[in-house]
Amino acid sequence: MSEYAAGEIRRLVWSGFYDEDEVCDIVLEEIFEPGEIDGEWVEQRVREEFERKAEQESAWPAVTDCDRLDQAFDDLNDERIIALQNAGYTQDDGIDDITEVYRELGGEESEVEGYCFYHGQDLERAVDGQGLLLSFGDILGDNERGLEVGHRIAEVLVRHGIEVSWSGTIDERIELPSIVWRRRFRA
Repeated sequence: MSEYAAGEIRRLVWSGFYDEDEVCDIVLEEIFEPGEIDGEWVEQRVREEFERKAEQESAWPAVTDCDRLDQAFDDLNDERIIALQNAGYTQDDGIDDITEVYRELGGEESEVEGYCFYHGQDLERAVDGQGLLLSFGDILGDNERGLEVGHRIAEVLVRHGIEVSWSGTIDERIELPSIVWRRRFRA
């Protein structure tokens, strides 16, 4: 169990989305049942993993692939494509998050045309060095328009210096095969 917990802690810390308290809470309350794993051990491992990450961050380039991804997602949002990072844990969770944002923006009156996201399982793959998969589509589910959205997303990513691998079909997710996951945590 401790090997599994250590792997989960590593992924959560290196994802760059959570602070120490959040990682501890996720491990102690969501991944494991309360009391199933020693809280002090988890807190110590989390602290050590954040220290390891901080040491390595100093050697990272000023602009990382994750910074470029942030910029690309900002551009997509400006282009009426809802672009979410770390949207839930599964594909269904990501769709639920997109739907919620779409409603908050005014639904059909928002002029939103499409969506793009990756979820927690995709993030775990990226942290483990296996590339990142992006889901995309037309906000109303039209496959032809969804394909256009996919091409726009790919163009924005390439413009930001991110390698894209995609068949150009609606049936395949967009892959960022060579992304190096270096996300600095920003409170």
